[in-house]
Amino acid sequence: MSLNVKLEVFEGPLDLLLHLIDKNKVDIYDIPIVLITEQYMDYLEKLEEALAASEEGRTNRMNIMSEFLVMAATLLDIKCKMLLPKEVNEEGEEEDPRAELVERLIEYKLCKYMCYELKDRQIDAVKTLFKKPTIPSEVAKYEPPVNYEELLGDTDLYRLNQIFKAIMRRQTDRIDPIRSKFGKIEKDEINLEEKTAEIREYVKLHKRCSFMELLSEQRTRMDVVVTFLVILELMKTGDIRIEQDDLFEDIIINSLLAAA
Repeated sequence: MSLNVKLEVFEGPLDLLLHLIDKNKVDIYDIPIVLITEQYMDYLEKLEEALAASEEGRTNRMNIMSEFLVMAATLLDIKCKMLLPKEVNEEGEEEDPRAELVERLIEYKLCKYMCYELKDRQIDAVKTLFKKPTIPSEVAKYEPPVNYEELLGDTDLYRLNQIFKAIMRRQTDRIDPIRSKFGKIEKDEINLEEKTAEIREYVKLHKRCSFMELLSEQRTRMDVVVTFLVILELMKTGDIRIEQDDLFEDIIINSLLAAA
């Protein structure tokens, strides 16, 4: 069982630093590091004395002092850097050795105040009581009748006609004049393996055939495209040989497939 030693109300090194900053009424973005470090070290001495006064405190001394000692080393490191010439970053701006510590303090302070807010809400929630509704079902289902005279007010037929025309005009304006003229695009489903087998059988049967005649037997544009791709693949695999007597002349397909 660890010993929870507190001097005043500090829960850790960041809590202690915030207390010292508030106590000295200094800007958290411009911490007087020398003054704060001296007061922080004084607190560590008092904490060590308090732990040494009890047997359990001596046993758990390092567990309690460790995070305070880490922060003390950080403060001393910042103090040393403050005595040296300031470093310049890539943008040509001077770097503040306290910047990282200030960021940690602001984040801790924000979380601390959020905890206070949540605690207050928890306390207020305890004082809140809830009661289930006990309204009779007949009353809950009741809907007051619609007063059409009040609903329409001074609206007449001319006004209703104007409202109707305005609604129809907005519906017309929402129609894209270009996209609305597009036709329906249907997807052609072609099985590449079946098409390849069909072309191979055709070429094997005819031995020597016209490429144009082969294309003329295709039903759709997608059939033509796939047929052309199949012919290229058969040329690549060496199953057919292509001949053409002259430029723009018909292409003759010669089958190199073995007869069944």
